[in-house]
Amino acid sequence: MEGLGYLGAGIGAGLAAIGAGLGIGNAAASAAEGTARQPEAASDIRTTMIIAAALIEGVALFGEVICVLLALK
Repeated sequence: MEGLGYLGAGIGAGLAAIGAGLGIGNAAASAAEGTARQPEAASDIRTTMIIAAALIEGVALFGEVICVLLALK
């Protein structure tokens, strides 16, 4: 049964990484489209995208840390 805990932690960490990748990919795609439509707002769009990407990475990091802690328990 202990092996299932490790398997679950690995799957959870993988899902957190995949979710972060998809979220940041969507943010970057939207930022690129917004910049293409309004080049004069590029700096504001870039700043907003970087803040959103940092928040997404923070949530993913929390998810992975929780998975590692569950695997060590």
